[in-house]
Amino acid sequence: MDEYVTKAEHEEFVRRMQDEHKRIHYRISDAEKVANKIYDLTLSVERLATSIETMTKEQKEHQDRLEALENRDGETWRKVKWYILTLAIGAVAGVIFSQIGL
Repeated sequence: MDEYVTKAEHEEFVRRMQDEHKRIHYRISDAEKVANKIYDLTLSVERLATSIETMTKEQKEHQDRLEALENRDGETWRKVKWYILTLAIGAVAGVIFSQIGL
């Protein structure tokens, strides 16, 4: 039995290994590109999340300010109604007391 490899077989083996290395190199290169894109996407999502969080806080602050403004007008109107009611009751009481003679 001849255990040695011929030079032609060895050169064919080397050529196939080199081709395989080239394919692996391109696949690794493609995988690195995909990994970089995923990393960029992750950073974009993180910036988006931060932006949404900031926007949510600002929206909450605006909502609180709007409620305060709306309540202020409502409170003023309620006070005016109570003053008018008190004035009307006072006027009616004054008329009644003047009729009685007090």
